[in-house]
Amino acid sequence: MYFTDAGIEELDHRRGDEEIALSWLAERLRDFVDLNPEFETAINRLASWLARLDADSADDDE
Repeated sequence: MYFTDAGIEELDHRRGDEEIALSWLAERLRDFVDLNPEFETAINRLASWLARLDADSADDDE
């Protein structure tokens, strides 16, 4: 595990069994960017990547 994975591991450990709505996640990401505007680009890239995961795999099937 890389040091940078520590937050991901904590999230998985503490909340990995929970089910959430993506609208809830989107709101939490907005809250995070409001509090930490320097991360806006990274958060937008992550959100776009998550939004397009299924679309990219559908394109590969053609």
